[in-house]
Amino acid sequence: MDNYRELAWDDAITEEGAAFTLLPEGDYEFTVAKVERARHSGSANIPACNMAKVTFTVWDANDKTDITENFYLFTKFEWKLSALFLSIGQKRHGEPLRMNWSAVTGARGKCRVVVDTYHKKDDKEGEDTGKCNRIKRFYAYDEQVTTISPSPTANQTPTAQVSWTPG
Repeated sequence: MDNYRELAWDDAITEEGAAFTLLPEGDYEFTVAKVERARHSGSANIPACNMAKVTFTVWDANDKTDITENFYLFTKFEWKLSALFLSIGQKRHGEPLRMNWSAVTGARGKCRVVVDTYHKKDDKEGEDTGKCNRIKRFYAYDEQVTTISPSPTANQTPTAQVSWTPG
C-alpha cells in the first residue's frame, strides 16, 4: 500500500489496469516478487493473527502472471509456511526453521498452479463468476518436478533465468 494514495474528487487519472494473464493449470517456476506484513482481523475459521501477503511472479512459456497468497502465522497453517520455506530452499526436511521473511523476496521455487472459479462479491444472483490463478502446492527444493519453463525470449527480469536453483 506504500505506492498508493487517496485520490481527490477532481484528480486526473491515467491507470487503466494491467492486462490479466490466466495461466493454465500446471507446474511452474516462480520468483517471490514481494512480501507484505499484514494483520488478519479474524474470521469464523481463523482468529486474529499476523499474516504475510506474498506475491509470486509465475513464469509461463511466453508470459508471466502475479499470484498473491496469504500465509497466516497461526499454528493451524504451519504446514503451509513450511511448504513455502521448503520450496525456496530455506527450510530442510525434518529440521526446525526460524522464519526469515526478509530473505524471501527474490527467492525462487516451483509450484502447482490451478484455476480457481469464484463468485464476485457484488453478485446478488450467484451467476457472475470470475476466474483467477491460485497456488495449490509448493514443491520442496529437492523434488524433481518438470515445469512449464519460460522461453529465453519471454519478458523476464534478470533474476528469473531458465535454469532453476532453489532459494
